[in-house]
Amino acid sequence: MEEQSYQYHIFAPYRVCPLGAHVDHQHGLVTGFAIDKGVDLWFNVRDDAQVNLVSKSFEGEVHIDLMRRTEIREYTWGDYARGAKYALRKRFELTHGIDGLLQGSLPVGGLSSSAAVLIAYVMAYAKANGIKLQPFEVVQIASEAEREYIGLNNGLLDQSCIALSKKGHLLFLDCDSNDYRLIPKNPNMPEFEIGIFFSGLTRSLVNSDYNLRVYECKTAAWNILAYQNQPLKTFDKTYLRDIPKEQFEKTRDMMPLRFAKRAEHFYSEYRRVRQGVTAWESGNLQLFGKLSFDSCESSMNNYECGSPELISIYKIMRQLPGVYGGRFSGAGFKGAVIALVDPQHKAEIEKALTEQYLAQFPEYEQTFKVFWVKPDEGARFV
Repeated sequence: MEEQSYQYHIFAPYRVCPLGAHVDHQHGLVTGFAIDKGVDLWFNVRDDAQVNLVSKSFEGEVHIDLMRRTEIREYTWGDYARGAKYALRKRFELTHGIDGLLQGSLPVGGLSSSAAVLIAYVMAYAKANGIKLQPFEVVQIASEAEREYIGLNNGLLDQSCIALSKKGHLLFLDCDSNDYRLIPKNPNMPEFEIGIFFSGLTRSLVNSDYNLRVYECKTAAWNILAYQNQPLKTFDKTYLRDIPKEQFEKTRDMMPLRFAKRAEHFYSEYRRVRQGVTAWESGNLQLFGKLSFDSCESSMNNYECGSPELISIYKIMRQLPGVYGGRFSGAGFKGAVIALVDPQHKAEIEKALTEQYLAQFPEYEQTFKVFWVKPDEGARFV
């Protein structure tokens, strides 16, 4: 079936996070935009509880019965449809399935395509079953699916950017209280577009060191509390956000270096996000961009993520005219680098970056890509 013959069409955008790297799982502060590329899901509602999906991006078909208890993971693209079912079924009865066609618009890691797909499925199943969800409920359900079913211990950043964003605004989210603001772009701020520089190296977050870093942050928090003779909570309830920075400063030199570095990243990123929000509100794109660069430096030095490929792209783009700022996107182990860019410099940035990067990594000549995107609305029915 072609897209035109489907009853409904959901667009769930990908997201970029200029500031607030690797802190959502410690209940930190984050910022983000939805972008004008993402996942399209076209679907018809069925009279029974069957889900039948095909994809323009992946091989094979997916068949699910929404009435049956959730199956175990199969490690295929159908897991996301099963994950959405798993999280929704905890709250609602699902009696109507869908026939759907899925298509993603950028073949790139690091933009949270998995969260976009989950949000599309949650919205589609809810529509098919007459369930009214507020945007933040969609965020929570999709996040639960990713943590509990897919097995990625992330916070709410990705889902929030995708479901809550508004064109012309910066999303500012507190991952502790879940309070968020959509901050309008200052009229005095220069125009910018977002460059997405894909290293050519594909990745799987669950298999990268992503979950390990989460545990290291929690261990850092445990170290601080233990050295201060304070009661410990269970590991799943332990977050750096709950510990004042002053306590970290007192115990920094006592703990193993790797844990001190993870905590240093958290506390410094918290400060950068606060400064970045002020810069955005006042229209200071130069400062906002510089803080994004600083965030990437801390990701490399304190959080110790980044592959040789990503670090190379980052170092090249820092030197180029018209790049306000940028950092690794996503978990930052393979994936992509994002940059806030003066649109007048796009062509020369793309040319210089491509030439210099491929001189270092000629093996990615076929897979290295540069994309230009703009901030956009969050997930919606089209």
